[in-house]
Amino acid sequence: MRKTATLLAALIMCWPMKAQSQEIIKTGWDIGILPVVGFDSDLGFQYGICSDIFHYGSVKQYPDYDYKINVEASTYTKGSSVLRSYGDFKNLIPDGTLFYDLTYFNAPKFGFYGYNGYASKYDPDFIGWTDPAAVRADAKSGFNLMSRKQLRAVVSARKTISGNLSAAAGLAFYHITTDRVSLKEYDNQLTLYEMYLPLMSDLIHENEMDGGNVTQIRAGLVYDTRDRESDPIRGENVEVSLVYSPDLIDGDGYSNLGFHLSMSQYLPVFTERLTFAYRALVQANLWGDIPFYFVNNINSMFFRKMYTEGLGGNASVRGLNRNGVLGEGFLMLNMELRWRIVDFKLINQNWQVATNPFFDAGKILQPYRLEEQKQFPGLYDGDEYRAHYTAGLGLKLIMNHNMVISFEGGKPFDKNDGTGLWTNIGFNYLF
Repeated sequence: MRKTATLLAALIMCWPMKAQSQEIIKTGWDIGILPVVGFDSDLGFQYGICSDIFHYGSVKQYPDYDYKINVEASTYTKGSSVLRSYGDFKNLIPDGTLFYDLTYFNAPKFGFYGYNGYASKYDPDFIGWTDPAAVRADAKSGFNLMSRKQLRAVVSARKTISGNLSAAAGLAFYHITTDRVSLKEYDNQLTLYEMYLPLMSDLIHENEMDGGNVTQIRAGLVYDTRDRESDPIRGENVEVSLVYSPDLIDGDGYSNLGFHLSMSQYLPVFTERLTFAYRALVQANLWGDIPFYFVNNINSMFFRKMYTEGLGGNASVRGLNRNGVLGEGFLMLNMELRWRIVDFKLINQNWQVATNPFFDAGKILQPYRLEEQKQFPGLYDGDEYRAHYTAGLGLKLIMNHNMVISFEGGKPFDKNDGTGLWTNIGFNYLF
């Protein structure tokens, strides 16, 4: 936890600085190169380097910007690594916005907890040895681990129709490779991923067990009245879309049509210091079949977090095991109280320290392969529709209202959703 302590110490040192109402108005280019230092209970400590490039344009529009580009290369101590670039351009399309994301994820220890939340039994200490001669007393469980690599390419655009209402469209491509966890420390251990394969249950079909390709065509509407994007005080943001995934490459029959609705609202409670914020998100499969390796995807066209998967982890229900709840359709609710404690100036930038106690919830609306799962009592435990709840506290360091360094910790209400304290150090508010 040394990196966590370092961040907290930095915030404490900033505390006594006198608050200043006169902000530094940023114009033109603002380029920052920063080390990436983070932590996630599911992934380990993160280290690497990133660069944020802003162009603010004229004096009148700050803290809004013309465009932003981010580039990051980082790795985690539990083996995962990320190469990512994303951009947000507000002046390339008249009265519109263009967003892109190009990311490669390598996760040799990717969590797999089965289908439909509480319908899958969870025991964090279970080890099923396939070779009695390999039993070791100091071994850690690899039962809920698999290996996954993902290449993600997303382009989305929106153009104003009238006032705060915009039409949105986008294309996305995902190339995903899945396999058994291959790290030596988990040799001779049985994994849940293997129990789902054709030889044991066929809950993961043969034509999807190694991964595959997904192409998406997205279209919808966006209604946005937020006063600013990264750290809003008031307003709302609604995105509703249809997502068509034709089987263009693999020919495995996994075409589907999905529905996505996300609504965020920001309500000032006391001046600009205290804001109540919430997000409600519904996703459903209207037609067709989804391969197991993509059922966890959240189909938003414009996203704030690096990971766009749920339920569980730092991008959805904080405190839940990452990807701990898989279903074709789900409901998610995030609520938090954002208190901006103090303002200060440092290295010619505007800074704020804030905190955000939160409450999150998620629930399966459409189970995934539930009838097939029920055929195997050892892999089915009922309660697939029961809701999952978590709560916690966050600490934020905000620069120029646009870059947010985030520390959050939380716990699930039910031990079957995870054990211990979930913590994450990264960037941005959740929504």
